[in-house]
Amino acid sequence: MENSKMKKHVTLVGSIQIGFAVIGLMGAVAIFVALSFARAFTENDDIAQIVLRFLSISLPILIGTLSTLGLVGGIGLLVYKPWARYLVIVIATLGCVNIPIGTIKGVYTIWVLIQDETIKLFTK
Repeated sequence: MENSKMKKHVTLVGSIQIGFAVIGLMGAVAIFVALSFARAFTENDDIAQIVLRFLSISLPILIGTLSTLGLVGGIGLLVYKPWARYLVIVIATLGCVNIPIGTIKGVYTIWVLIQDETIKLFTK
C-alpha cells in the first residue's frame, strides 16, 4: 500500500522535473535571443557589448545545462533508474536557491527521494 503511494510521488516529481526543464530550456533560448537583440542597440559602447556578449552566452548555457540535466533526471525517475534519483536530488538542492517556487519544488523533491520506501523502489 505504502509503495504505491510513493510511486505516485515519484511520478509527480519526475513530471515536475520534466515540466520545469522544458520551461527552463525555452527560457534559455528566450534569454539568448533577447540579449543578442539588445546587443544590436549598443553598437557604440564597447563595455556594454562585452557584458551583453558574456551574459548572452553564459546565462543560456547555465540554464540550458541545468534544464537538460533536469529533463534527463525526470525521465530517469519515471523509469526508476537509480542514477536519476541522485541526479534529481542534486538538481533539487541547487534549485532551492530560486525562492519561492524553486524552494518549494526542491524541498518536496528531496523529501520524496530520501524516503525509505522510495529508496526501495530504486533498488529493485
